[in-house]
Amino acid sequence: VQLQASGGGLAQAGGSLRLSCAASGFTFSSYAMGWFRQAPGKEREFVAAISWGGYMAYYGDSVKGRFTISRDNAKNTVYLQMNILKPEDTAVYYCAADSRKSLPPTMVVPDYWGQGTQVTVSS
Repeated sequence: VQLQASGGGLAQAGGSLRLSCAASGFTFSSYAMGWFRQAPGKEREFVAAISWGGYMAYYGDSVKGRFTISRDNAKNTVYLQMNILKPEDTAVYYCAADSRKSLPPTMVVPDYWGQGTQVTVSS
């Protein structure tokens, strides 16, 4: 199993970034997919998740209205479009996969984790 995240980098406050996570080694279309983040000295935080078919999304309170999660099951890829970035969005972002068919997809205990990608937002 591999979850390869990419797209992180440096952005200015108010700007945008788009993260991608390419999956392999499991049946992508049967898994809810999500994003978490961890800032230095803080616990890992849920960001967003999308159901296996892509018809339901679920967001953490801190990103609602600014971030959008989507997926392309033909490409085995999940995306996180991050708009109106804030310095407090600075963190390492991780993608995750969850086989549980919960709705909304809360990603309580993901089955698989990817490596992180750093996002840094300057003020």
